[in-house]
Amino acid sequence: FLVIGIFFYGSLTYAVQQAGYVPQGNDTLGLLAVMMMFFIPALTTRLLAEEQRLGTIELLLTAPVRDWELVVGKWLGVFMLLLTIIAFTLVYPLILNGLVEPGIDWGPLISGYLGAILLCAAFAGLGVLSSSLFSNQIAAFIFTMGLFVFVWWIIGPIVQIVGQTGAGSNLINYLDFNQHYTTNLIRGVIDLSDVVYFVSVTALSLFLSSVWIEMRRWR
Repeated sequence: FLVIGIFFYGSLTYAVQQAGYVPQGNDTLGLLAVMMMFFIPALTTRLLAEEQRLGTIELLLTAPVRDWELVVGKWLGVFMLLLTIIAFTLVYPLILNGLVEPGIDWGPLISGYLGAILLCAAFAGLGVLSSSLFSNQIAAFIFTMGLFVFVWWIIGPIVQIVGQTGAGSNLINYLDFNQHYTTNLIRGVIDLSDVVYFVSVTALSLFLSSVWIEMRRWR
């Protein structure tokens, strides 16, 4: 919140000094997404990895809960915390709305916050999946961070190197988190393909986590 607050203040200061520049309500969402890349791995790293290291995963596996309920419960705990953080950032566009005449454009703001929620859901799902694969918190953290950097920053340059044409390039480009988040959602365009993508990543991550936990049950 301190970093985002400084960024927000800097944006307002720049708007005062530069005529013609109007700050947008969703300006902080780009920074929020980047910060979540470092924050979420720290939250998810011990969800299942620590359970496996301490051996308490055996107690959970013998409890009267299904494997997918265990995984979804872990994911929900992180996701609800992230929703709370996102909700608190609404104070910045509300302040901006009172400073700008006749007010900010709420369309891009709503779309941007929808994108932030979907992005956090997908990141949290990938974090839970990474945590289920390891019994060491540090290994889970490094793997999760590397995965986030790949889907956010590395895929784009790969597409530029390979080329924009071809089925392979289209598939790689479709996997780019940054592309889905910054191209449409944060700019006020709600594309069904972007929503389906983030929901699919979340669901697939939780499904694979459940499968891995079930495999551990039978080992």
